[in-house]
Amino acid sequence: MGARKKISADKRKEAQKSQYYAKLNDEPSSPRKMRLLADLIRGMEVNHALGVLKFSTKHASSKLEKLLKSAISNWEQKTQQKADSAELYVTNIYVDSATMLKRLRTAPQGRGYRIRKRSNHVTLFVDTKTNNETEK
Repeated sequence: MGARKKISADKRKEAQKSQYYAKLNDEPSSPRKMRLLADLIRGMEVNHALGVLKFSTKHASSKLEKLLKSAISNWEQKTQQKADSAELYVTNIYVDSATMLKRLRTAPQGRGYRIRKRSNHVTLFVDTKTNNETEK
């Protein structure tokens, strides 16, 4: 690795030490369906967001709930505090599209219709309200 790359990699690693996040890769549901839930919990307090996800009827809510619990656990691990004592918020969440499986469905007169089975990547950031205000 060159010197410039090493410097930028070290900066990136240092910046990630102060961020608390969890990632979900290759979730086999469409990004559009996952974004509906992501928009619902963005900026919410963590316990409230867990309640919303637990009682949501959407299929993706169980995966997003598990991801949020993982992000909370990561925050507890890095800060050596309990999440109950601090007011944690979902600071940022974004959904990106992942690989797409392309299939064919038979159609009349020798044609074939394309089926795209989409998947997505979700990244969820958690932090306290006081940390967010000091950074800005």
